[in-house]
Amino acid sequence: MGNIILRSTLLGLGLSMDAGAVAIANGMKYRDMSKRSMLFISFLFGFFQGGMPLLGYWIGRAILAQIQEFLPWLALLILGFLGGNMLYGSFQSDTKAMKKLTPFFCILQAIATSIDALSIGITIVHYSLIQAIICAAIIMGVTMIISFLGIYLGKRFGLRFKGIAEGIGGLILIGIGIEIFLKGRGI
Repeated sequence: MGNIILRSTLLGLGLSMDAGAVAIANGMKYRDMSKRSMLFISFLFGFFQGGMPLLGYWIGRAILAQIQEFLPWLALLILGFLGGNMLYGSFQSDTKAMKKLTPFFCILQAIATSIDALSIGITIVHYSLIQAIICAAIIMGVTMIISFLGIYLGKRFGLRFKGIAEGIGGLILIGIGIEIFLKGRGI
């Protein structure tokens, strides 16, 4: 169970970097944001980031028999792609912020930053349902914390840390993909 908690925490850290980067941008643009709004946005980001792996888990369980032998390769490809994408994004200078921060826009941000977490569910299909729920809850909690800190940092320091956060998240996802691949191949 300790390994699942550690892996889930690392997954949460890696996956939450996109949400954290968006949260920084929100904090930068809306410096007068209330703590209630900060908590609302953090909850939304965490809820979707934790929910998407569960959805992917259920989809993956439905087709597990067909993909069992390819699972380590699939995990490596998915996590490597997501991590590489985040690394690439860390070198981009996209600092555009939205015009108005509405609940609807926050939900769209939460969905957009968590869509990659859907594929994580496929990489944890070997977990029991309880383990998958624990994993999703940890990812949700980590994302909520990272998002709240992101908004706070955005309000305080601006977008200086966006690239660093995405880069670290990308490296974490690639590392987890390699670990799953090596374990799955018996290495």
